[in-house]
Amino acid sequence: MLKWVPLRLLSIVLLLFCRSVVAEETGRFLGAKETVYPTWFKESFLDLREDVAEAAAAGRRVLLFFHQNGCPYCNLMVERNLSQRDIETQMRRELDVIGVNMWGDRPVTDLAGRELSEKAFAASLRVQFTPTLLFLDEKGAVVLRLNGYVPPATFKLALDYVGGKQERQLTYRAYLAAQAASQPVAKQLQSEPFFIAPPHDLSLIREPMAIFFEQRDCPACLQMHQELLSDPEIRDLVSRTHAIQLDMWADTPLITPDGQRTSARAWAKALSINYAPSVVLIDPQDGEVIRVEAFFKQFHTASIFDYLLSGAYKTEPSFQRYISTRAERIREQGRDVDIWQ
Repeated sequence: MLKWVPLRLLSIVLLLFCRSVVAEETGRFLGAKETVYPTWFKESFLDLREDVAEAAAAGRRVLLFFHQNGCPYCNLMVERNLSQRDIETQMRRELDVIGVNMWGDRPVTDLAGRELSEKAFAASLRVQFTPTLLFLDEKGAVVLRLNGYVPPATFKLALDYVGGKQERQLTYRAYLAAQAASQPVAKQLQSEPFFIAPPHDLSLIREPMAIFFEQRDCPACLQMHQELLSDPEIRDLVSRTHAIQLDMWADTPLITPDGQRTSARAWAKALSINYAPSVVLIDPQDGEVIRVEAFFKQFHTASIFDYLLSGAYKTEPSFQRYISTRAERIREQGRDVDIWQ
């Protein structure tokens, strides 16, 4: 029996060596950032009925700030937006800001009186990105929703809209259009070789679709083209869709996937497209899968298109869980994942 000991020892050594090699070949995970949230956020017991009533009595409204650990976009929202004096002053005057961890286990009592965990509450509201911000009125209805990070100037417009109770007079889309009307409009949309030329009859398309809603003289649109659509991986993913570009304010005729004759402007309104650029990803069989209407970097943008093209959305309704799995799969191939590149 003793003669087997060296063989067993050799097997153990080889096993440990193989595990060591695999560990060394696993790619790194980079770009996560932890965030220290402002001390002026409300310390809530997460009974939203009480929170809404208390805010209304004080002449304020509730803002639900959905976040997650390590989220660099949440960090950017806090350190770039909320650190500006005029933004902080306005928020503290007009809003009770309540942080909600989209993967947390604290109990939340929603406006219907149901008790849910934070993660179940986030799932019930289909929170797919962080930060996601829900502005509630005095009765708890959602006045405005921001899915993802937006830069300070756009964020300030959202605060003015909610704080001024503008939703009583006009939609947020109309509000933004009125703000943009005073700006010069001269430049044309920046095209890409993978955009399909009109006319657009989307009812005939049987492949995944990517609808790029943009507008002229749009710095954020230009940034998307220069920093994201120039990336080889993203270009490859987009080129595998039926990708079209629409001016969200133009009367360009088209036929929607469900066969409706309309215009780019009317369709954008029907889809509640508020921002340029916005990208709506559609499966011909299942309809809209996910949309991009905020600032994202390379990894998240590529992941959004892969979420559609791989069909992963059919079995994994949580985009955040999907990108975690995708990141691990990439790292297992020995490649680094940098979510902030």
